[in-house]
Amino acid sequence: MTETLPAIGLTVRLAFVTTIMLFALGTPLAWWLATTRNRVKPFIEAVTALPLVLPPTVIGFYLLVLLNPQSPVGAFWVQITGDTLAFSFSGLVVASLIYSLPFMVQPLQTAFERVGRDHMEAAASLGAGRLDMFVSIVLPLSVRGFVTAGVLTFIHTVGEFGVVLMVGGNIPGRTRTLSIALFDHVETLHYDEAHVLAAGLVGVSFAVLAVVFLINRRYPVHAG
Repeated sequence: MTETLPAIGLTVRLAFVTTIMLFALGTPLAWWLATTRNRVKPFIEAVTALPLVLPPTVIGFYLLVLLNPQSPVGAFWVQITGDTLAFSFSGLVVASLIYSLPFMVQPLQTAFERVGRDHMEAAASLGAGRLDMFVSIVLPLSVRGFVTAGVLTFIHTVGEFGVVLMVGGNIPGRTRTLSIALFDHVETLHYDEAHVLAAGLVGVSFAVLAVVFLINRRYPVHAG
């Protein structure tokens, strides 16, 4: 159990950092996708959704190529930090940002689209600016989307396996997450420890999703 505690802490830290960063990165992207009529929109949506259909090992492989110290990106990171991106927590964050991106963007995009143009046009007619409209109208009407996006991103990051294994390896205390610890227990035939981890992940995931559905019942969908 003492070997599992660092994996729990690392996993929670990774999921928290990824979720916060994707809120910052995914919100403007989702807003742009929900409001733009640009011809490149379908292509941006396709790129955003790629992690949903690509095998995690494919994403992990190309990220490993991109982040290794011999690549321009990896070499630049080593120069400014003195550490590598591959097989590090920072590398896990980069991988998680890419792999969990659609779980943040798609619920937010759907929520923003449901706000509709009527509310925005009414606010604009009263002299509200774009930022003011977003803060005072869009955000309150998109609570469900933000809750769903945040929870899905967090839980999805907690359960990542293929991508984090390819990019981070299995370094205890540095890149060994819960999913990798579970795999190790199964591989070494330590089924008792595997049951504890698996049951814990199932229980936490169920509880969090139940809370999401309860919150969503409290905040009904607002059609535009």
